[in-house]
Amino acid sequence: MTGKSVLPRTILLLAPLLLFLGLAYVVPFLGVIRWSVTLPEPGLGQYHAVLTDPLVQSVFIRTLRICLFVTVAALVMAYAIAYVWVRGTPAQRMLAEFCILVPFWISVLTRAFGWLALLSNRGLINTWLQAAGVISEPLALARNEFGVIIGMTHFLIPFAVFPIASAMRSIDERVLLAARGMGASRSRIFWSVFVPLTYGGLIGAALIVFVFALGFFVTPAILGGGRSVMVAELVYLRIFQSPDWGLGAAISVVLVVFIGVLLALMRRFIKPAHLVG
Repeated sequence: MTGKSVLPRTILLLAPLLLFLGLAYVVPFLGVIRWSVTLPEPGLGQYHAVLTDPLVQSVFIRTLRICLFVTVAALVMAYAIAYVWVRGTPAQRMLAEFCILVPFWISVLTRAFGWLALLSNRGLINTWLQAAGVISEPLALARNEFGVIIGMTHFLIPFAVFPIASAMRSIDERVLLAARGMGASRSRIFWSVFVPLTYGGLIGAALIVFVFALGFFVTPAILGGGRSVMVAELVYLRIFQSPDWGLGAAISVVLVVFIGVLLALMRRFIKPAHLVG
């Protein structure tokens, strides 16, 4: 089969997907771009507002701060789960797979309300601590950034496990055996040999979690209680409650461009096949 015959067949097979993506994403996004430069009047005034409005800037800074904390927390826990999944006993691997797969079967809305039931002032955690006499007043665990970070981290951990596990599986065991043969301790092998060999997976996982976190809406809206507004919620408020469609569209375009840059970086550090383990 020649290369000339393979290329048209590939394009023909991908045509339905390309058509769907064009109609579902590209065409609407072109409309959003048009709103950003035409509403309420033609020009780049909305982009100037994005760069100078203190409220918009504070929301962007809060979003980046929350995404950074979520990324670090998700990476730490995902690394431990991936290590057990790849190098644990059969029973441990089965438990790890259970922890990875079950979250995918529960909707983000259900998980957010579940965390609210645990973390709110009258939630299970505060109720138990007060009943045990540990605290006299409820802890502020929800309706703030702390609750948002917990809810988002819980949702995004499985997405970080796959690239990290893929990097762990690609490690040549002979390298670890050589380090052990040279007298290195188990902790020295782990920190000086094993972890550096998984840097590619860690970088890919970090970019995946950070990009996903940037677009979160449901979890911050429920666990933040309107006190920890992120960019996606700000766009919703500008379009559906202000209604300031031009500024909401400009914020959306800036966010999409920023995510596009991060995705380009992800393509540089990790292969798409490694994202699924």
